Amino acid sequence: MKPEGPPITPAGMAALRARYDHLLGTERPAITEIVSWAAGNGDRSENGDYLYGRKRMREIDRELAHLARRMKNCRVIDPARQEDQSRAWFGAQVTIADEGDTHLTLTLVGDDEQDATAGLIGWSAPMARALRGAALGDLRKVRLPGGEKEWEVMAISYPDPA
Repeated sequence: MKPEGPPITPAGMAALRARYDHLLGTERPAITEIVSWAAGNGDRSENGDYLYGRKRMREIDRELAHLARRMKNCRVIDPARQEDQSRAWFGAQVTIADEGDTHLTLTLVGDDEQDATAGLIGWSAPMARALRGAALGDLRKVRLPGGEKEWEVMAISYPDPA
């Protein structure tokens, strides 16, 4: 039985798969062709195309291995199928407000798909850990680099089942 790994949304897994497929099907063959062409030009020690191509190929292979491990270890959780949608769990879109009535809308996603500028926070981030299991009206304290701050949960929603 596979141990439970880090959570990821179906969209996040699709993005990992798309990146993997792009690297394997497009970028790596193009670099392989350049390296092959450059190797045929003779002296490889001072051949920039060859040296850069080999370096780039190692980077691509390293990223492919990383993506393969992540896709194998992550467990896909569909937020629309969350059983208890009255509380903030994985995949929830949560609107919170601080003491100054500043509202912030965040979506709790897998660590591989976090993007603070888009309001997507990773499942293991301090804010996400503080919001886990929160219900409407709950007050949650979050210890941030700037100090501790208290937030009130104003709304919780999940995507509609497809």
